Amino acid sequence: MIYRIGVDVGGTNTDAVVMAGRDVVAGVKAATTADVTSGVQEALTKVLEAAGVARADIGAVVIGTTHFTNAIVERKHLTPTAIVRLCLPAGEALPPMIDWPDDLMATLGGHGYMARGGNEFDGREISPLDADEIRRIGRDIAAKGIAAVAVSAIFSPVDDRMETEAASILAQILPDARIVTSAGIGRIGLLQRENAAILNASLLALAERTVDAFGDALAACGLTCPFYISQNDGTLMDTASVRRSPVLTIASGPTNSMRGAAFLTGYADAVVVDVGGTTTDIGLLQSGFPREATSLVSVGGVRTNFRMPDMVSFGLGGGSLVTGSAGEVKVGPQSVGYAITSRARVFGGDTLVATDIAVALGLADIGDRSRVADVDPAFAHAAKAVMDAMVEQAVDRARVSAARIPVIAVGGGSILLPARIGDLDVIRPQNFAVANAVGAAIAQASGEIDRVFALTGGMTREAALAEAEAVARSRAIAAGADAATIMVVEREDVPLAYLPGNATRVRVKVVGDVAV
Repeated sequence: MIYRIGVDVGGTNTDAVVMAGRDVVAGVKAATTADVTSGVQEALTKVLEAAGVARADIGAVVIGTTHFTNAIVERKHLTPTAIVRLCLPAGEALPPMIDWPDDLMATLGGHGYMARGGNEFDGREISPLDADEIRRIGRDIAAKGIAAVAVSAIFSPVDDRMETEAASILAQILPDARIVTSAGIGRIGLLQRENAAILNASLLALAERTVDAFGDALAACGLTCPFYISQNDGTLMDTASVRRSPVLTIASGPTNSMRGAAFLTGYADAVVVDVGGTTTDIGLLQSGFPREATSLVSVGGVRTNFRMPDMVSFGLGGGSLVTGSAGEVKVGPQSVGYAITSRARVFGGDTLVATDIAVALGLADIGDRSRVADVDPAFAHAAKAVMDAMVEQAVDRARVSAARIPVIAVGGGSILLPARIGDLDVIRPQNFAVANAVGAAIAQASGEIDRVFALTGGMTREAALAEAEAVARSRAIAAGADAATIMVVEREDVPLAYLPGNATRVRVKVVGDVAV
């Protein structure tokens, strides 16, 4: 029997499961550590002991990590980055990073350049690339000692040759710099795709260290199998892809929980409520995958347009502080986080948190209940009412129709949830507390394309969809998918009436099991 391990790093706990096919053999929780990696190693060690399986029988490990999210939010471990936009004589009205938070721009240096190049929506050149101009820019970047560069061009998802050529020229002048192009990171939309590319370039050095650290953690646990990192859309990336595109892992935690919820219950369409130690994340499952955001997504205050789940997040978790009086209770958003096992009252601490309220009301049997025996019942019920109202309001925001779909409660903090939320029944599956790790363990490889086709000169709608699907399939195979298992999970085409040439935007996404 070949087993698979899933690991998910949260703000409070690092969860791990060992799975045999569709069965969860063992699941454990370990406290998330400040350096994250040692917490992953502890979780791996504990779950292997609990499962009692040989290291040689582990076929793969999939890890969901907060490393890159934390780096952007905390403005730490980011590399100063230059952005080179190929756009002139068009596209100069809004310079690069124009709407970035001042502190994040200062961290990255605010180095923006614009040069000739770019394409129209149908691939026609706006202007040819000027190699000498790119070389001058490269020399200026070298003089400033900048070690990371992002290259973007107008409509590069349609034709990325200019980005590739400019990156090649820059690499000759900057042999030690990390250079990325935007076409493979974001979708149609220059500023948002460019922003995603800049963030990605700034994370590349951290990605190298993180991948190496995870490899060391696996080796320390005696594991020699390949490992993968889960990404925003519920699928996985191999380590080479993570080194190239770490920004695509940013929302992997909530996505893992949603995929795990679908797997554990068998429901393909549902609202998933994931309650952790610090926050609650709510999203909508459609066909077994998280519904993707249709609008721009802000990451650390920066607008991006790469694939991200449509989530509602707020400050309610098992470690949320509970303060006030029965007449005016406040729950969160402050939390004791991963210190819950030392600071919560049921664990011997002196801080009243949401988990203490659940134990005081008899909703959970955790820690020492006698330590919350003095909590006023009226206060406890008032606090629970506040929590229920917070969740119900967020669930209503996540729903897109009045359909009576179930609510799937996952995460260790889901003991806080009622049996019904509004008019919806709440389901809490077996292994709900480690659903995020289950979601990581079952992740598949994916491929996606999002581009504009001009339906002229013999190019029909059917031919455009077929071409897009072929490209998506090839990308999935390159990501590690078994070609025989690939299936289309999303296909859409939208006519763009504001563009000439019968333009149509086509997006296709496919997934497949990882080839063994």
